[in-house]
Amino acid sequence: MNYNLLSEMGLGNFDLTYLFIGMLAFIIILLIMMITQMVRLSKLAKKYKKFMGGKNAKSLEKDIVGLYEDNKFLKTSMEKNKKDIQTLYRKFEGAFQKVGIVKYDAFNQMGGQLSFSLALLDENDNGFILNSVHSTEGCYSYTKEIKGGLCEISLGDEEKQALDIAMDL
Repeated sequence: MNYNLLSEMGLGNFDLTYLFIGMLAFIIILLIMMITQMVRLSKLAKKYKKFMGGKNAKSLEKDIVGLYEDNKFLKTSMEKNKKDIQTLYRKFEGAFQKVGIVKYDAFNQMGGQLSFSLALLDENDNGFILNSVHSTEGCYSYTKEIKGGLCEISLGDEEKQALDIAMDL
């Protein structure tokens, strides 16, 4: 009983050398793939050791919880800071931010330019002009209201100058 498997399959004339060469190529490909996977596994093991460096599962969990708490604290702090900044902006809108002052000699007799016009305006150019006139008989002060950069009462030259300085014109 001589069984020839290749003959029964209809491959009686097939040269086994080709089969061995094919199997050798297949084995080489498998070896290359195995070496590649071993290198990847080695790199992953190094990363894992570096990540876990001196820690156990409990301490790592504590670190992660600490980071979570820090993140939560930062978020609440950021929200508080946003509200505080909005409050400051709202309050700052009404504060005097623009100033213009012009000193002058009201009667050309006193010398030293003791009279002045002072313009104080907020962000929306609302505010007032304070005019102080100094003479030999005394000092007189009065104000004029400014709304949107305009005054309903006519302004003197020095008052206009102070208003223009405050409005950066």
